[in-house]
Formats: sequence, structure tokens, C-alpha cells
Amino acid sequence: MLKGLDPLLSPQLLSTLREMGHGDEIAIVDGNYPGVEHGRRLIRLDGHGVVPVLNAVLSVLPIDDFVPEAIFRSTVKAERDKLDPVHEEMIDCCAKHEPHRQVTPLVGQDFYNRVRAAHAVIQTSEPRLYANIILRKGVVYPKAAGEGAKAEVEPFDY
Repeated sequence: MLKGLDPLLSPQLLSTLREMGHGDEIAIVDGNYPGVEHGRRLIRLDGHGVVPVLNAVLSVLPIDDFVPEAIFRSTVKAERDKLDPVHEEMIDCCAKHEPHRQVTPLVGQDFYNRVRAAHAVIQTSEPRLYANIILRKGVVYPKAAGEGAKAEVEPFDY
């Protein structure tokens, strides 16, 4: 256990999030999603729902602000604008962490293709259908002088 980190952030998940670079994407999917087939790297978080996992990931992952769309959700069949309760919960969770970002719906194959190209997939045990979301990693900006930035440390001389 570590201080200040959601316990859902397993060692494997933290390592994967750290390894991701700017623009890499990670999908968080429900229990029915074909994660083994679609995931280049699959992280299982059995026993947990999609919204708590999304909340944990967003607590440490910066979202890309270099592009107009960086958060994507699956849709109910081809109904792009239909919101199931799980979609509303995911949108609310994203708004809590990223209030200036919108969640973009992606229909069927567009969503599947984006997951296949993602850096990793987190498979949850979420029982609700279409409870899938993709996050595009942003950057952590350096603090400006006077904003609590630490002085640069000289390399250790062996």
C-alpha cells in the first residue's frame, strides 16, 4: 500500500500508466468486452466496476489537452447520443477530474478499432453493458518558478 494512491491502482496498472507516453490511450472496459482479443496489454481488475476504476485512473493520469477530443465512450448499439445510467456516471466521474473536457461517443467499430490500437486495456467485472471508456494520456507540465518548484538537484558524484 502507498499513501495517497487509490488501492485499485495495482502495481501492474501503475507501471503501465507510468510507461505510457503523451498521446497513448488506455481503455477501461466492462466484463463482457473481448479484452483478451482487443488488448495489446491486458490488465485485469476483477471484482471492480468501471466507474471506481475510472476514478482511480483519473486520480493519477493527465488527460491530453493538445487535442480537441481525448476521452471516448462506447455507445448503446448505434445510438450515438443515448446515455445509459453507466454512461452518465462515467461522464460525471470525468467531469470531476477533467471539468473542461467532454466525453465523446464512438459507435461500434470506431470504438473497437480505437481499443485495438490502445496501449493497454483494463478489464473490469462491470456487469452493465456498453460500460467502456478510453482515455488519452496528456502531459504533466513543469511548475513555473515561484510555484513551489524544487531546485534542480546536482547528479550524485560516485
